[in-house]
Amino acid sequence: MAITGTDINVAKEFLTKGELVAIPTETVYGLAGNALNDSAVLSIFEVKNRPAFDPLIIHTDSLEKAVEFVNEFPEKALLLAKHFWPGPLTLLLPKKQIIPDLVTSGLDNVAVRIPNHPLLLALLRSLPFPLAAPSANPFGYISPTNAAHVNAQLGEKIPYILNGGESEVGIESTIVGFENDEPVVYRLGGLAVEDIEAIVGKVKLMPHSSSNPKAPGMLKSHYAPRKPLYFNHRGAFLASEEMLTGYLLFDEYLENIDRKYQRILSKTGDMKEAAHNLFAYLRELDMLPIQQIRAEFVPMNGLGLAINDRLQRAAARE
Repeated sequence: MAITGTDINVAKEFLTKGELVAIPTETVYGLAGNALNDSAVLSIFEVKNRPAFDPLIIHTDSLEKAVEFVNEFPEKALLLAKHFWPGPLTLLLPKKQIIPDLVTSGLDNVAVRIPNHPLLLALLRSLPFPLAAPSANPFGYISPTNAAHVNAQLGEKIPYILNGGESEVGIESTIVGFENDEPVVYRLGGLAVEDIEAIVGKVKLMPHSSSNPKAPGMLKSHYAPRKPLYFNHRGAFLASEEMLTGYLLFDEYLENIDRKYQRILSKTGDMKEAAHNLFAYLRELDMLPIQQIRAEFVPMNGLGLAINDRLQRAAARE
């Protein structure tokens, strides 16, 4: 298993040598390597078993550094960056040649963000290169929200996990790109669409695709547990299932079903709490001696859009 610790100097040493390190962010834990080192980037794809056509996000610690990696920064992108960085926002912008094509899967745009985690920001400030970092999990599986999750699934493949505690947000960043200078949300995530629109006006929502995504995290089937997951309205649940079933519910338990087979995302109906708990509870249900998982829709407002997006993709089968 990987060494787990809080020493950014140890993490820096591994990263500088071209090795991979798991890093904490406020969204989920990432599997990080030197974004300017082709060998390190290739190792990310290999360790995750991630298809090479699915691009990566690069992470840095300042807007001044981010500008060094892109050819242009549209006015609305700059507005969003100034309002929401550091935070769960990724901007998709035209890349400079310094960014390897392997990072962007040969596309002309690179996904960039400044994460909002003090330990990671300290690490990024100490590095002379940005970090490419998708979620630190086997490709397609539930994203990790603490160091133990990472160690359980990738610990034998990486040397070090930088332990920053539980991820505060709990779902991946929102990805925003630009078409004719108008903002497009390519991936719903930890920053609500309403918050984005409050800064730049109406945005276009891009449905996810099943292949050759334009941005990271757009694949139709993703974030999935090993057990089959079915996504229903609450009224479609049966009190007596033919198979032993676990339930992922929004704010209240189902009656006449053992509560050990139920997880409530937020008893108060708080969307931020629900997002924070989503992947951890999916993982807990996946570990139970059950045959299937049934999840219900959450209200379609705020982060509910992103939560339902993750559930739909966790339930998808190619």
